[in-house]
Amino acid sequence: MLSGLGIAAIMWLASTGRLGWYVHPRYFWFTVTICGIAAIALCAAVPVLHRASRAARAEDHDHEHDHGPDAPRARARRSPVQRALPSIGAALLIASTAAALLIAPPTTLSVAAAQQRQVNSGSGPADGSPVTGEDADRDARDWAMLLRQGGGAEAQGRTANFIGFVLPGTEESGDVFFAARFVVSCCAVDAQPLGVPVLMPGWERDHREGTWVQVEGVFVANPDVASDQPVVLRPFSVTPIDEPEDPYVY
Repeated sequence: MLSGLGIAAIMWLASTGRLGWYVHPRYFWFTVTICGIAAIALCAAVPVLHRASRAARAEDHDHEHDHGPDAPRARARRSPVQRALPSIGAALLIASTAAALLIAPPTTLSVAAAQQRQVNSGSGPADGSPVTGEDADRDARDWAMLLRQGGGAEAQGRTANFIGFVLPGTEESGDVFFAARFVVSCCAVDAQPLGVPVLMPGWERDHREGTWVQVEGVFVANPDVASDQPVVLRPFSVTPIDEPEDPYVY
């Protein structure tokens, strides 16, 4: 039953277009194919297990027949509660798994996960290679990677327009927040938050952490020379938006 619940949950995510919240799109067909094979194997295993169970019960019956009424005494000494404990434990395990996989709504990674993994601490897919393309087509990941090349000098003076979720910065002044995206290389387990530092004193008054915004602005040298972010985005506008259907970048 646990295997069946896992297969059903993955197939449901694939059919609703939410498998991308957990697995990189390049692995969709692989994941669905493996689930199909697992479903066939599970169906084939059911009659085998059923026959094995019947054989075990027949063996117990023969054992009791050979040894007389004294054979089941050890089991009889157990209370009804003790005999029921394995079934109760199995039922609770299956019920909790069903609630977690099929009843609870699927969710994307949270701000807490981003703070635990530390923004811009991981290496994105483009790490170590030049960031190319038109500025208008760049997302938060592209700009974050460009800022990591040569201390952000290549980004200074250029304008950007992208979306991301609000992630508090690490500066003591609190004037900077990150407009961040999770970058997925394989699955949600290895997702790393990459973001662009946005210089906006008092940003907490208008934007809660975790909410999504569209940011437009220009990259400038950070007036705080002691900051870990030598180049920041000075925004023209920071507009609240709904969470996108696909919140990750790949």
